[in-house]
Amino acid sequence: MVGPLQRVLVCSPRLAGWNQPEHAARWRDLGFHHAPDFAQAQAEHEALCRELEAAGAEVIEAPPAPDLSLDAVYTHDASLATDFGLIVMRPGKPNRVAEGRNHGSFCTHLGIPTLAKIVAPGTTEAGDILWLDAKTLLVGHGYRTNSTGIAQMRALLAPRGVEVLSAPLPYGPGPSACLHLMSLISLLDEQTALVDLPWLAVETVELLKLHGYKFIEIEPAERGTLACNVLSVGGKRLLAIEENHQTNHRLRQAGFDVRTFPGSELCINGSGGPTCLTRPLLRG
Repeated sequence: MVGPLQRVLVCSPRLAGWNQPEHAARWRDLGFHHAPDFAQAQAEHEALCRELEAAGAEVIEAPPAPDLSLDAVYTHDASLATDFGLIVMRPGKPNRVAEGRNHGSFCTHLGIPTLAKIVAPGTTEAGDILWLDAKTLLVGHGYRTNSTGIAQMRALLAPRGVEVLSAPLPYGPGPSACLHLMSLISLLDEQTALVDLPWLAVETVELLKLHGYKFIEIEPAERGTLACNVLSVGGKRLLAIEENHQTNHRLRQAGFDVRTFPGSELCINGSGGPTCLTRPLLRG
């Protein structure tokens, strides 16, 4: 999750229907803070893509599809790239289930094989999944990823030498909100994690320490603006939302090269930061 980002899938607000009144009208049902401003969100997404390309990544835009919702811009959640092929997620948020199918078919077109698909009653969202190392997968157990989904991931990856561990998630703002494991942890390099420490379970903190991670804590006042959601593009380079000045300063003080883009409409409104907006397909 921290190697040089080489190839990444994104979905622009335009392709997710933010400019279509019938899609935009569902913003309350999807948990957005206010009605989306398409022009601003599209401009912020273009700024994100420029930063990704400047970091050396090939940026691939997902194709349009009639069954996408506003949430489709948060491409990270619908699939998981592994050394063995793509795992198609089955999101716990019903309006997002179609995204997994679309990722699978599009990645097949790109020459990326599908390893497996999570099936009902299992639910999984990749925003709940962290690779602690090449052989250890940490999966958050909450409202979006259930125990059956985690069991399917374990049965799928154990024969390939990957240990799947479960991390309990807090109740937080409740089942209608989006609280992923990656809302509370972003891996910055092989030894450093950005964390929202008071919201992590003790066993998760102990597990991260056991794997040799040291912590940088977010500025608590920036929790609501997704300060913990930071994307590593490799080589101690990070991509963050520019609004989180204090947390970004802490990261720079720790020796990281932090590049930013504006995210008030694209990220904060829909509760999805730089990691959410990107589905890495290949890292060095």
